[in-house]
Amino acid sequence: MRKGFTLLELIIVIIIIGVLATLGFTQYTKLVEKGRAAEAKTILGGLRTAQQAYMLEYGAYTITMANLGIDAPTACTTTHHFSYSVATAGSGIATRCLAGGKTVGSSAYTVSLSYAAGTFGGTAGYF
Repeated sequence: MRKGFTLLELIIVIIIIGVLATLGFTQYTKLVEKGRAAEAKTILGGLRTAQQAYMLEYGAYTITMANLGIDAPTACTTTHHFSYSVATAGSGIATRCLAGGKTVGSSAYTVSLSYAAGTFGGTAGYF
């Protein structure tokens, strides 16, 4: 009687490990992106607070980021994963940057925050 594994058994085990690793990696990348979306939520919350203060003082929301005094990049940088903008409809938008090796998959996504309602929106699965 011989002891050990056959080549077929080893190949099957390697295939199973490969499938499990693939599934684990995709779930890991989704989890990392949700963590990066927390950056967007934090900065959008600061934008909302600044916009509410601006609204109380001037009676309308501003569409210029410089008027808010918030340190949020309006273009992609190496320090942030999102670029931020304000919309005329009373919402802030964070767009995921893809430049500089910051890959997400096939496309960028957005996270938005309505100033009046305080609700998040954007691309499904990330907010």
